[in-house]
Amino acid sequence: MTATDLDGLSAVVTGGASGIGLATASLLAERGARVAVLDLDPGAVGEPLLGLAADVTDDASVRAAVEAAAGALGGIDILVNNAGIGAIGTVEDNPDEQWHRVLDVNLLGVVRTTRAALPHLRRSAHASVVNLGSIVVTTGLPQRALYAASKGAVHSLTLAMAADHVREGIRVNCVSPGTVDTPWVGRLLDAADDPAAERAALNARQPHGRLVTAQEVAAAIAYLASPTAASTTGILLQVDGGTANLRLRPEGRR
Repeated sequence: MTATDLDGLSAVVTGGASGIGLATASLLAERGARVAVLDLDPGAVGEPLLGLAADVTDDASVRAAVEAAAGALGGIDILVNNAGIGAIGTVEDNPDEQWHRVLDVNLLGVVRTTRAALPHLRRSAHASVVNLGSIVVTTGLPQRALYAASKGAVHSLTLAMAADHVREGIRVNCVSPGTVDTPWVGRLLDAADDPAAERAALNARQPHGRLVTAQEVAAAIAYLASPTAASTTGILLQVDGGTANLRLRPEGRR
């Protein structure tokens, strides 16, 4: 990949006003793409990014924002489905209303945005969709039942979409981050009885010994979005410090 590998391409990033979304939108722009950010509150988004208000739980809102993005950018080549919300609890802890809300944002938000963008993606010579999964897709973590169900569905949807659209020239992939140092994780840590101890535990859970950065996740997304990955579709790219696949012995033991 080069600093100009996305030159001339147009990208839409949902949930792009903060965290992974903002890091991704900024990196895509640095690499030459024209980028629109769809967010509930895009007020903090500045040039060269185009901020557009959108609620991924509202089909009319999504369609209007996608059309506005396509009009302003001259089409859509790349869609990054990043918008999402978290949930904590076992299968018995979250009420039905919360299940509906999280699935509406995390899963149906991907459906609505992709559905609205498909007519534009079909006209692109370098069409790419990147969905955001999570380490919970491949690793059972405690107190994440609802969140894991929503992201597991996104992974399955990614595979189905990849199969449906590969012959249209549209690649669909998924990035699976470990625990990322984002504002949401920061709020969880702040609410813990011992924030420092909780952060240390999260760091230790990942074999490379620290939280993943938003910029590292953005780099993986940018790779999958780029024409340099033209033969890559239907994959789950893990950015998790080895959490999903490595099983290390305690330090000091071979």
